[in-house]
Amino acid sequence: MTAFIQLRDLSKSYESPGGGEAVEVFAGLDFELAEGESAAIVGPSGCGKSTLLNVVGALDKPSHGEVLVDGREVAKLTPEEAATFRNQTVGFIFQAHHLLPQCTVLENIMVPALAGHGDLSGDALRARAEALLEEVGLTHRLHHRPAEVSGGERQRAAVARALVNEPKLLLADEPTGALDQANTDKLAELLVQLNAKRNLTLLAVTHSAQVAARMAATYRLDADGLTKA
Repeated sequence: MTAFIQLRDLSKSYESPGGGEAVEVFAGLDFELAEGESAAIVGPSGCGKSTLLNVVGALDKPSHGEVLVDGREVAKLTPEEAATFRNQTVGFIFQAHHLLPQCTVLENIMVPALAGHGDLSGDALRARAEALLEEVGLTHRLHHRPAEVSGGERQRAAVARALVNEPKLLLADEPTGALDQANTDKLAELLVQLNAKRNLTLLAVTHSAQVAARMAATYRLDADGLTKA
């Protein structure tokens, strides 16, 4: 099966604010994830899990090595190409839902499609957003604002928003970190269903054993590198 994500000898470090020795986040990582597969990355706080996800999603650049997603060398994308890649190829889900408080749930779902990188608009965009909200069980919340729905519903809305441009890759950074156990189970089940139904490649960073157990494979990131758990 073709690898959709390939990391080759990947390293990331940051310059010290005082001009001293660079701070290494991780080094020498090798990893592959096939198209349509799911995987969880676990590990101690501060080991670089979120940074790794940001590098894969073109929100950050590696210090060394290669990141290939669907055959494209992510680190070599121009800023304009990276913006289009993030908008059209990748769907992001974060621990905080980042919904716009002044917009309705439906309007929030449509926001990524209005960024100017695709051609979806008007009635077609609204129809897709409504279909996604039905898929995540939020048809009854279309015209509510984020403050008027529960935490679990806000996070499901964030999932629908991540899918509006029909990405091939879904990156989830602690997606259940702010949820109780019941909503954690519901969101984990939703992600698994979407992975299977849409043939999405799913990579999730999590501290939740329940979420990690739902993925097809689990990898641990620590001082020894990125290894299959």
